[in-house]
Amino acid sequence: MLEPDAASRVRDQRIAGARPLISPALLREELPLTGEHGHRVLAGRQSVSAILNGDDDRLLVIVGPCSVHDPAAATEYAQRLAELADALAGQLCIVMRVYFEKPRTTIGWKGLINDPGLDGSFDVNRGLRLARKLLLDIVGLGLRVGCEFLDPITPQYIADTVSWGSIGARTAQSPVHRQLCSGLSMPIGIKNSTEGDVQAAVDAAAAAAAGHVFAGINDDGLATILTTTGNPDCHVVLRGSWAGPNYDAASVADATERLTKASRQPRLIVDASHGNSGKDHRRQPAVAADIAGRLTQGETGVVGLMLESFLAAGRQELILGQADRLAYGCSVTDACIDWDTTVTVLHALARAVDQRRLKVSQDADAYPHSESMRQA
Repeated sequence: MLEPDAASRVRDQRIAGARPLISPALLREELPLTGEHGHRVLAGRQSVSAILNGDDDRLLVIVGPCSVHDPAAATEYAQRLAELADALAGQLCIVMRVYFEKPRTTIGWKGLINDPGLDGSFDVNRGLRLARKLLLDIVGLGLRVGCEFLDPITPQYIADTVSWGSIGARTAQSPVHRQLCSGLSMPIGIKNSTEGDVQAAVDAAAAAAAGHVFAGINDDGLATILTTTGNPDCHVVLRGSWAGPNYDAASVADATERLTKASRQPRLIVDASHGNSGKDHRRQPAVAADIAGRLTQGETGVVGLMLESFLAAGRQELILGQADRLAYGCSVTDACIDWDTTVTVLHALARAVDQRRLKVSQDADAYPHSESMRQA
């Protein structure tokens, strides 16, 4: 047995501090999801799942800031988006992108949950409260919410409000995140890797569809062995890479073929930002227009689109501790298109869905027996 002084030297040598973390149960008690809003979340999940499974011909659109740094600006954005989502509900299933965790290739601000003061104080308990409060407010406006899950503990605090989730390009190959997806209650989009490896996302979707046993936390924040049943609604998001875009027809056909071989639904979401826009937010509308044009020709492989959008266009540099100097409604992470551009893009996508429906109807009238012949 080690001497007391030796025991203290073999552990925690690089831990500078430890603070209590609020339990998921306590946070949900402080900020509860009401029955009405809970039904809204469930209905949102069912709508997304129906689109992924081909039972709803609307286009899924995940749109919103790269990451939330200012709850007030995010709330204003949500208020505008809620009205637009209602107006276009017949053609588009709109989910607001409400991301709180920012994965980093090296270092940088990690997001509102990790550092809500934008000052390096890392008040995580406050960040969790701010995040959950904002999510409840947005659901209360009638919107569906989409979040990226980075820390495997975070979902216990906010996942009950989320209708669509995401696993980013940097974590698509992580066994921890594949296991996490297998137990999440909503459809999860998994991005191709930063190098452009689509097979990594396909493999992740297949792995997450299976059941797993792994360590996590329970509602009281205690270490727990979790057993999952698998998530059949995991799907692939094409986001391009540093090498170039992958939203073109050939890339979509390749990805859907990979999904079919893996016994997954051959339907995809295209991220109009990141590698598909060359990290130039001004090119996102062109990506959306290309997808819209293919929808009018009957494209079925692409069932959703992601857009990085905020009140103001572009991005601004965040200096920790100087949040009061930031311009209102402008991203501090990836650059976004502005609100007016967002409205134009979403209306164009809605028209494309209408045109696709008209084409399907005309084709059915022209070849009334084709469906019965295929079934025979």
